[in-house]
Amino acid sequence: MKHISSRDNPFFKELAKLAGSSRQRKKSGQTLLDGIHLVQAYLASGGKPQHLLLTQSALQDREAAALLKKHSGVPLTQLDDNLFAGLSELKTPSGILALIDLPSPAVSAAQSRFCLLLEDIQDPGNLGSMLRSAAAAGCDAVFLSRGCADAWSPKVLRAGMGGHFALSIHESTDLLAVAAVFQGKLLAATLDAKTSLYDCDLRGKLAFALGNEGAGLSESLLAAVSQHFTILMPGKVESLNAAAATAICLFESVRQRLSTNLAKVSAK
Repeated sequence: MKHISSRDNPFFKELAKLAGSSRQRKKSGQTLLDGIHLVQAYLASGGKPQHLLLTQSALQDREAAALLKKHSGVPLTQLDDNLFAGLSELKTPSGILALIDLPSPAVSAAQSRFCLLLEDIQDPGNLGSMLRSAAAAGCDAVFLSRGCADAWSPKVLRAGMGGHFALSIHESTDLLAVAAVFQGKLLAATLDAKTSLYDCDLRGKLAFALGNEGAGLSESLLAAVSQHFTILMPGKVESLNAAAATAICLFESVRQRLSTNLAKVSAK
């Protein structure tokens, strides 16, 4: 196992660039996973890290030790605590980081059965939560416009809680082109829609298009949508957080799909 104690180490310098720069992540096609939960989620998806980085205290942790034993073929480097803290955004660093190659999306727009089209979601916490909800609801793909936050940044990864690895994530996409080839229904929430979300048929091949809280969806993407709906809000607020609205839409679809499946089983 290697040990790095100097900030002048070339490998550490590359890691520091990766941790702090979206441009560097895109250029190298790599990112860092911070914390054992994210690392475990990545491994469970079949991924293999390029490198594992640990502190001395993490080497003494039982959970980390079990992970290292199970994946003994992955290169290891121990970092001094102050160096590790420079790579982690956590107030209390977990003591384990994984250097990974960015996964290539396996499901195209034409192949997708249940997906999201996200336009200009700039808040990393919102984007990560939306990816997490998409993974939990069983989506197979998410398409991000060029104006979205970096899906593989530390903050988005942390909010996604491993959901990234259950999805085909397409960044910097032309959402109009995605809408043109998607072979199911494309729906979007608008405040002035006449139809409620709960009156829409959300079974079969389906995609939701969602924009940020401030601007909403562009006129061009709204025009490409096959059905507009509104989310009923009897309370005294004007709109929902983008991540909350996404979760409501996704899990109403899940509810309808499960109800249909249960009805089919009961009919047999």
